Amino acid sequence: MDVNKDSNQKAWLLFLGCAVPYRVSSYEISTRKVLAELDIKLVEMPEYNCCGLPIDPIDHEMMLILAARNLTLAEEKGLNLVVLCPGCAGTLRKVNKKLKESKMLREKINSYLKETGREFKGTIEAKHLLQLLIEDVGLEKIRSAVKKPLFNLQVSEHMGCHVTRPTGAVDFDNPENPEALKKLIEVTGAKYVDYIDKSACCGAPIAGVNDKIPLQLTKEKLIHVKDAGAQALITVCPFCHMMFDTNQPRIERMFNETFKIPVLHYPQLLGLAMGFSSEELNLKGLRVDPTPIISQVSDRAEGK
Repeated sequence: MDVNKDSNQKAWLLFLGCAVPYRVSSYEISTRKVLAELDIKLVEMPEYNCCGLPIDPIDHEMMLILAARNLTLAEEKGLNLVVLCPGCAGTLRKVNKKLKESKMLREKINSYLKETGREFKGTIEAKHLLQLLIEDVGLEKIRSAVKKPLFNLQVSEHMGCHVTRPTGAVDFDNPENPEALKKLIEVTGAKYVDYIDKSACCGAPIAGVNDKIPLQLTKEKLIHVKDAGAQALITVCPFCHMMFDTNQPRIERMFNETFKIPVLHYPQLLGLAMGFSSEELNLKGLRVDPTPIISQVSDRAEGK
């Protein structure tokens, strides 16, 4: 069935992963709002399973099977996948590429999938939200959708580790000096503020082993963001977002620091520039109060 038939919207199958719907639903809510405004139709994927990334260090083959099953669901729909979590996106892209290129590996994984009536064929692509916005929507279309440019805001970004990695599986942006999120921020009218160690990890991957180290890493990044004069930090990863937003009050208490830096998902920033209200973008779902940003956006719209 052609999902795109009789519609001006291009359809993508939405892979939510494990963390987004349960821990950072504001990311999903704001994404749905802005993509609809950009003529992107999101098709639900209720049958999906974990991407496999958390299992990889324990059972690499099981990771391949889990990721491959998700890819076959997209193939069945005839739709490419758009993924909100960079970790999920990196895993699905990597496995998709490996299975397409290796007949031996493909046959092995398909021997397992056959037990559930599935077969990987290699007919679709998987992209992170950022990649979709840059490559398929385009900066000009996004710019044309901006109704309330955020000229009076200064923001920094944290891209995270997996949007541009692994480099062998994806050819998108420069992992050592990424520009994609910067360009998308500038399209909203907000001033982009650079800072020291911009591409350093937030520390989330090791939080389950030792939470003191990642909290220290996040604290150092928040200090650099604050010193650079940014009024907010923009993220595109649920786990990075939790480190900077959910854990920010804890970090302030632990290290006797004061940051009060609102951390917005990129679709929330774009949504504000598109004219959506804070309620529509679920800004109340943020741990760090974003009221100062909302006030400045409102003042700009009223010409103050």
